[in-house]
Amino acid sequence: MEGRSECPGLSREWHVVDEASASIPGYDKLPLETDHLKLNKFSGPRDRSFISVSEKIREMVNGSKGLIEGRKNLARESHFCVPFGRNRDFVGRESILAELLKIIPPTAEVDDCQRSAIVGLGGVGKTQIALEAAFQIRDQHPGCSIFWVPAVNATSFDNAYRKIGRQLGVEGIDEDTADVKTLVREALSRESSGHWLLIIDNADDPDLLFSDMALSDCLPFSRKGSVLMTTRNHEAAMRLDIPFRNIVTTKEMDVDEATDLLLKDLNGQRCNLEDAKSLLGFLANLPLAIKQASAYIAKTGMPIAKYLEHCKSSDKTLIKLLSKDFEDRGRYRGIRNPVATTWLISFEHISRVSPLAARYLKFICFLAEKEIPVSLLPPASNQLEADEAIGILKAYGFITNRASHDSFDMHSLVRLATRNWLDEEGKLQECVTEVIQRLDQAGFHPQTDSNNTWIEYLPHIQAALESSAGSADEAVSSSLLQLVALCYHIRGQYQKSEQKMRQAMELVRRRWGEDNPHMLNCMTSLGQALVEQGKYDEAEGIFRQVMQVQEKVLGKDHPDTLGSMCELAGVLDGKGEDLEAESLCRQALELMKDVVGEEHPDHLRTMKTLTAVLISQGKYEEAEAMRRRTDELWEKVLGKEHPDTLSIMDTLFAVLSNQGEDEEAEATPWGPVELREKVLDKEPPDTLSRLSKLATILRIQGRREDAVALMERCYQCQVRKLGPDHHKTRSSLRALNDWKLEG
Repeated sequence: MEGRSECPGLSREWHVVDEASASIPGYDKLPLETDHLKLNKFSGPRDRSFISVSEKIREMVNGSKGLIEGRKNLARESHFCVPFGRNRDFVGRESILAELLKIIPPTAEVDDCQRSAIVGLGGVGKTQIALEAAFQIRDQHPGCSIFWVPAVNATSFDNAYRKIGRQLGVEGIDEDTADVKTLVREALSRESSGHWLLIIDNADDPDLLFSDMALSDCLPFSRKGSVLMTTRNHEAAMRLDIPFRNIVTTKEMDVDEATDLLLKDLNGQRCNLEDAKSLLGFLANLPLAIKQASAYIAKTGMPIAKYLEHCKSSDKTLIKLLSKDFEDRGRYRGIRNPVATTWLISFEHISRVSPLAARYLKFICFLAEKEIPVSLLPPASNQLEADEAIGILKAYGFITNRASHDSFDMHSLVRLATRNWLDEEGKLQECVTEVIQRLDQAGFHPQTDSNNTWIEYLPHIQAALESSAGSADEAVSSSLLQLVALCYHIRGQYQKSEQKMRQAMELVRRRWGEDNPHMLNCMTSLGQALVEQGKYDEAEGIFRQVMQVQEKVLGKDHPDTLGSMCELAGVLDGKGEDLEAESLCRQALELMKDVVGEEHPDHLRTMKTLTAVLISQGKYEEAEAMRRRTDELWEKVLGKEHPDTLSIMDTLFAVLSNQGEDEEAEATPWGPVELREKVLDKEPPDTLSRLSKLATILRIQGRREDAVALMERCYQCQVRKLGPDHHKTRSSLRALNDWKLEG
């Protein structure tokens, strides 16, 4: 399509058609002095264009025989292009391999190009499973070529495709301008390439897989081919149009597999099997964590029990151990493989794809691992956005749904690695502060929560508080600690309640000092927890101190001061100091009647305390009169089945029984068996104390069998709720044993 001017004195080339339009890249070009219409017409054998074309044709004919034979040989030859040797220490995974070997051979689907995926959490062993499958396919299908492509990044993908192109003898594969991915895709798409299995390892990065220059567009199609991917992201497998039946989900090893892997890696080193199982349980049977631990143990000669002790000593030590790099022939050059860093890639992917999913991940890593309520998560702009964010975390294997779908679990090591990631990014304090503020804003309270949501939230608040030392909001932390202490108190776990309240007091003291309302509230709650444990001396000192400050700051007739006076009276009654207890109660009652009124709950509780003091003194007639009046007021104010009303009823029942008025005692609302059974099913600690008293009354009435049966149930409930060593549990057991001997 070009020529040269023949005019004397002029020498220049001219083009009828430009070169780009008149030629095909990658093929030889011949300049012809003609146009489109005369392209295949020549003036004779001496025509310069004819001579050029005929020489090229002769050259092609002469070389065609060798080219055809070479292509036949290439078609018959199978290739094994895998960058790793076989792992002779590979253990377990039999069921997964059996499933893979059914679906990944190219002959498994004769009418389509098979696509399959191994999906699972980073570090769960997907690459090793794919590697073993590759060697087994090679052995079982000798005519099948196997190609391995690491999709760690675009460069690793390109380099692997170029190697495949060289193996296949693709023309132009090494040219600088070659479109390597297209050339290899087209080569493998030709049936002349024979049967092949293409393994795409670490297909995790959504940008790499689905961007404008998507790697997903580079996958070949041939009815003689099969594509197997390994990915951390279940969503990626679905977007690549892999049938659900061909997605093999890989989880942590079972106990036997994990034990075999550890012992094999330790190469005969003597170890205690129980210690080994304890370590494996701590590492969640995650293969990468097991490999790392065994490498460290083998290198240092450290006993497994000692290694586990270090792991459990603190999160900081565990992170340090899980950050140790180790030699592994089955990894890519330049890629670090410690457990502490293996999920960083996934964290970064999630941060790019869904900021809300990343926020959720940063939030839940400070909660307990199990049964995380969806309702605890920070609110999204709409429910769809929230569901998609949760779906992304599930797709990466970081969380798993519970059966109810309104809560989920988080992998323990992912939880730790996320916190370490935040620490390295300098965002730990910011994130833990957001968590405790969100928990504080959740607005639940154990005394007003009719749905018992607080029971679900409690372990997560406690877990967040354990990390809240780095929080910038000590006020919220102290508030949550007081809430947790109250929850424990309601559940009858008084020792834990005491512990949490002391922690809250330390934060309050640091922020507001000693004599302030926050501190007085904490001290009151602490005193109540001490009373329930029988620590009357310390409780007395606390209530006297609280009363002294309240009288000074609030005045003697302030409701809070009067409430503390009543609390102190109860403590003194428990210590047997009845006279001072009675005096305090009568003072408080007189003042309360004028300050808050006769029907106020504080006034009624003080009447109840005074009744108990009178019973302790044997003043049953006065106690009965006061209890009847209290009963009327409680039932009027709070209703018949309110816990405080029932508390009044049991004391009235006790008074009447002690006076020998059994028929009237049975006629009280607390007397009927139906109400006792109804309350028994709830088993709150205050109800258990009530039941213990009722059993004692039944014994006094001579109903020993009923008393023993009721005390037996009460004792079993106390063991579950309070523990066998609680002073109330021990008291019930002593009474039970004594009553049984009476028979």
